[in-house]
Amino acid sequence: MIVQDVINHLEALAPLAYAEDFDNVGLLVGHKNTKLTGVLVTLDTLEAVVDEAIDTNCNLIISFHPIIFKGLKKITGKNYVERTVLKALKNDIAIYAIHTALDNYEYGVNDMICNQLQLKNKRILIPQSQTIKKLTTYVPKKEANTLREALFNAGAGSIGNYKNCSFNLEGFGTFNPNENANPTIGEIGKTHTEAETKITVTYPKHTETKILSALFKTHSYEEVAYEIVTIENKNQNIGMGMIGEFNDALNETDFLNHIKSTMHTPFIRHSSFLNKKIKKVAVLGGSGSFAIGAAQAAGADAFITADLKYHDFFTAENRILLADIGHYESEQFTKNLLVAYLTKKITNFAIILSKTNTNPVKYF
Repeated sequence: MIVQDVINHLEALAPLAYAEDFDNVGLLVGHKNTKLTGVLVTLDTLEAVVDEAIDTNCNLIISFHPIIFKGLKKITGKNYVERTVLKALKNDIAIYAIHTALDNYEYGVNDMICNQLQLKNKRILIPQSQTIKKLTTYVPKKEANTLREALFNAGAGSIGNYKNCSFNLEGFGTFNPNENANPTIGEIGKTHTEAETKITVTYPKHTETKILSALFKTHSYEEVAYEIVTIENKNQNIGMGMIGEFNDALNETDFLNHIKSTMHTPFIRHSSFLNKKIKKVAVLGGSGSFAIGAAQAAGADAFITADLKYHDFFTAENRILLADIGHYESEQFTKNLLVAYLTKKITNFAIILSKTNTNPVKYF
């Protein structure tokens, strides 16, 4: 097994196409064709984590946060980032970061928080836009069924929980590509002596390379005419944050104690109590001040996140309870998620959960 084999599993879980533009995700250090000796999963990659990888004979570190975030012009060991990268390179250890690709995944970071809090009726708080695309092409009518099946197998017609719903042969509407029916396709134009039909499919943007490969491989024309447009619909299965509900509303003190217990956090910074019950709760792991407005608009009674600044608490406007539980604390269960996923996918290889506590914040 090589590094790329593990990457394939990770990017099937959380495609990098959905990471935020500011982020630095993917393979940051090492070569994808390196033969694996072991995999260590961590929240952060620090020198101590690289030492742990060496001790456990792991030459791939899967990290939630990227150790390289801003560009490195020199690697001389003058700071913790450079020292960590140098040690990894010296010991032939690869580093892969998944970060906001997993943040935006429906069953990722924020789903883990909701599960810890025992929230129900979960949905994405800020659905991502421009993630759904539409391909239109023309094909000789005798090739239409073959092409649509190839596009389906490449990932077209599957958006979130909706499957096989987006194939259209002009003049005959949308139909399921798995149906056994053999529809007649009407002529809408001719190239040489063959009638053509128009095929339109929608697909999630991370499958575009496979979609186009299937199109070019299956289509008989040397130069295939096609058009791709981005659909403005928001993808309800991809995006930042999540919102859910308790079965029974809690008073504010019980709510904060529940957070302390389930999220294993000793302190919570919070806005003023509103003297009302907490039932609907928005969450966003990591730095989430940008989502306060979205939480309010969604009707949340409380918003759990981290890294709130002094003036952020004013934006509660006595309409929502803000709870800052700490950056590390909000994301601490992420590495468990990755270990559980990879253990199921790679049954003949040890996936090790890092024992190194990388939280830089201490409490007195």
